[in-house]
Amino acid sequence: MTARRSGGRSGRVAKRQSEAIRQFDTAWRQWVNPYPPIEQFSADEIEAIHRASLKVLSETGIKVLSAPAREYYVNAGMKLGEDDVIHFDPDLIMELIRKAPDTVTLHSRAKDRNVIIGGRNVGVTTSAGSPNCSDLQGGRRPGTLANFENYCKVAQSFDVIHLFGPVVEAQELPMNLRHLQTTRSVMTLTEKIPFVYFRGKQAIADCYEILRIANGLTDDEFRNTPTCYSVANSNSPLQLDGLMCRGIIDSARAGQMMILTPFTLAGAMAPVTIVGALVMQNAEALAGLCLSQIVRSGAPVCYGSFTSNVDMKTGAPAFGTPEYVKAAFASGQLARRYNLPLRSSGPTASNAPDAQAAYETQMSLWGALMGGTNLLLHGAGWLEGGLTVSAEKFIIDIEVLQMFAEIFKPLEVTDETLALEAITDVGHGGHFFGTQHTLDRFETAFYSPLLSDWSNFENWSERGSVDATTRANQIWHQTLEAYQPPEFDLARLEEMDDFIARRTAEGGADISR
Repeated sequence: MTARRSGGRSGRVAKRQSEAIRQFDTAWRQWVNPYPPIEQFSADEIEAIHRASLKVLSETGIKVLSAPAREYYVNAGMKLGEDDVIHFDPDLIMELIRKAPDTVTLHSRAKDRNVIIGGRNVGVTTSAGSPNCSDLQGGRRPGTLANFENYCKVAQSFDVIHLFGPVVEAQELPMNLRHLQTTRSVMTLTEKIPFVYFRGKQAIADCYEILRIANGLTDDEFRNTPTCYSVANSNSPLQLDGLMCRGIIDSARAGQMMILTPFTLAGAMAPVTIVGALVMQNAEALAGLCLSQIVRSGAPVCYGSFTSNVDMKTGAPAFGTPEYVKAAFASGQLARRYNLPLRSSGPTASNAPDAQAAYETQMSLWGALMGGTNLLLHGAGWLEGGLTVSAEKFIIDIEVLQMFAEIFKPLEVTDETLALEAITDVGHGGHFFGTQHTLDRFETAFYSPLLSDWSNFENWSERGSVDATTRANQIWHQTLEAYQPPEFDLARLEEMDDFIARRTAEGGADISR
């Protein structure tokens, strides 16, 4: 992409480009992966990991730092040992896990943006949880609400983003009030499925009430209509902390989707072997997932995988590595072993939107998507191991996601696509540029890239040698300029704002419990 933001021809080109990137595409709005997942291990090897996980849960146990959660476990038939360690009954674990649904429909306030998670269906989120943001104009800096809202607007503009993650922290807002404003921003500026942080009982309840109002649901309807998703991270190795347990319990009661994701980095918080790290991931995931089913049978959940390795020289997390890809393939096998939807991610450890960021993200995406993931977290914008979200990386990732969406589209073998008549007409030598078969499909024959410049070196250099990062920055600003807010019911907006004003006046949420 080479258009400038100025007027004249370049301005007209930019306008056409901004319209093109907003084009509705049903296959992009709900991905269906047509390919069989790659399997890292044999069935017997997966069973060995499964049995080892149950042995860890039974004999070593999970330290549970929440009294209500320990009570739930004990009342269900688990045993409480010393130091708040829960020892799990393997048969009971499997009985509980079988109660979880294999597919979850997440409901948007725009009915044509519902997202199915499970089976061969795939939903993609933005990056999430970064304290910092960056772009070519402002560099790396702490996030603000204005930055957060810009990401809302750009995410809304692309059909390959299905769910919105909390891309960057609005650090100027106090933690006890931040969730109120950011949830409002997501609901008014996008129609994407929102994320709710597990930051204490009051904060969760506040977010759920905002979502209930925004979706026009009664209390009972909300409890039976998944409208958001959350992540509970186990505190590896082998712990569930109080806030995460609180979130697991509250999301199950509310009927909202919970993703249990252990943060198992081989060599640091997990054994240095990938197989050993997978045993720990699986044990921690099963422990948290079965708590949700104890609280509410059939509560919507997702098996979360994030196993990777660390750099053994520095201890820093590494992503997009061969080990990460293998763990992603294996995690898909484990999730399918329990008939659960799978969460994977598209991270990188690079500090800039450079070649390292591109190849590590691509490696992560191939591992996740070809491993059979149903929910791809951190699909756009992630940098610096999650410490930064980048505007340019966001756009670069969008193009990669669009390519995957196109890969997932089926190819039909028909008389028309076999093109025998066109082959006969052109015959020997010649070309197909001018055939009717080509002209009839000229606009839709191939994916139209956002960033790739397929001209030769001479033409490219004469236009100013603009690289992909610069073009991504241009597209970011063009998209912001072209943004149009989705419709929002004014009565719901007034009710939502009244609730936010009241909770703000009351002091917001106690985020310590």
